[in-house]
Amino acid sequence: MSIFAQFDPGLGLIRHVALLAEGAAPDPEELDLLARQAEAGFLLDIPPENLWPEFSRALMGRAPGRMLHYLHDIGALEQLLPEVAALYGVPQIAAEPASVDLGDLIEAALDEAAKISAPLAVRFALLVKDVGKSDSPREHLPAHYRHVERGAPRLLALAERLDAPQDCRELAMQALHECERAHKISRMRAGPLAMLLERNGAFDAPERFDHFLSVCACDYRAYPGRAGAPYPKARLIDAALRACREIDAPPTNIEALREARAAAVALALDSCGER
Repeated sequence: MSIFAQFDPGLGLIRHVALLAEGAAPDPEELDLLARQAEAGFLLDIPPENLWPEFSRALMGRAPGRMLHYLHDIGALEQLLPEVAALYGVPQIAAEPASVDLGDLIEAALDEAAKISAPLAVRFALLVKDVGKSDSPREHLPAHYRHVERGAPRLLALAERLDAPQDCRELAMQALHECERAHKISRMRAGPLAMLLERNGAFDAPERFDHFLSVCACDYRAYPGRAGAPYPKARLIDAALRACREIDAPPTNIEALREARAAAVALALDSCGER
């Protein structure tokens, strides 16, 4: 246990919940005690420089989704991450059933990330990328129009408050803007798919691109009936990326290079039976 968790009751509460998440179902009386501690304000005055190390350690545990569930149950999540707590009870469009609770989706996505030993930046992105959906107009639900515009400033403010590291902030913003686009690539033309690869680091930042794909895959697997399933868009993305890398004598002019990539992707999608 960290020295801060030993002496700060709020950090100790977070550590306690994280440990509970990795064991058997806790006794209701134990959760009730933790809820009383949260209500008493144990979490309110933790300095960000102390909070982030403890919270990120919990997020990197074996069951981060269950940890989030318990934090929500005891009323602690509303104090730590009100932007995320506000997503519980908000419907998200799905296949079957027609909608699912966003809070449940985030929990499931985090546990999927733990299954693949995903790094911290991936888990943080899954935690916060939907914060713009909490107040979507009710008449549009379960769709969330313009949630990116609402979500970006909230995500940045949340990350600043937590003192999250830069790589976590950058991947979370990338996921906010690009994850849904990746899920829809079967309906894209070749040019937009090639541009999606470029924007997300496929050609010049492969590690960042791999982390982005992990976010997309875990987000996909969070939906009912998909736990542990292969991410279906990965086949198209891989085919498009290989086609771009196999271009003979790539043009040095950026526009010509983009046209060459789009042409290569079009051929790759034809071979995959997709347009």
